[in-house]
Amino acid sequence: MTNEIIETAVTTDVLDVAAHERAVGRAAAGAVVSFSGVVRDHDHGRAVRLLEYEGHPSAAQVLREVAEEIAKDPDVYAVAVSHRLGPLEIGDVALAAAVSTAHRAAAFAACARLVDEVKARLPVWKHQVFADGTDEWVNCA
Repeated sequence: MTNEIIETAVTTDVLDVAAHERAVGRAAAGAVVSFSGVVRDHDHGRAVRLLEYEGHPSAAQVLREVAEEIAKDPDVYAVAVSHRLGPLEIGDVALAAAVSTAHRAAAFAACARLVDEVKARLPVWKHQVFADGTDEWVNCA
């Protein structure tokens, strides 16, 4: 089976995790593992009111490179990953990822690597606004 990168996107569009799962599904895949990075209402004990993500112009290319690296794993059949930019509300999906493999252990491991590499390398910054009116930037280089 040929490894595939089905979808990568850095977008302001709403992300659909189920669509990512469907995109990586294969007849040979006994496992599809997905991840939803969801905007939560708190951070380190502080109430979060809203978030906004900003991305460097290279973000789409970096995301593609990360997906390509994960897809090179011989256990991986397909990869789909997207990160959302712009203002997001509590409960919105900021990161959607899905990976398919023949077996669950490989799928869990590959999806975890994918998410970890995206978080480590993607030039996207989060601006958090707290309920008390203060704010902070997270993951700024």
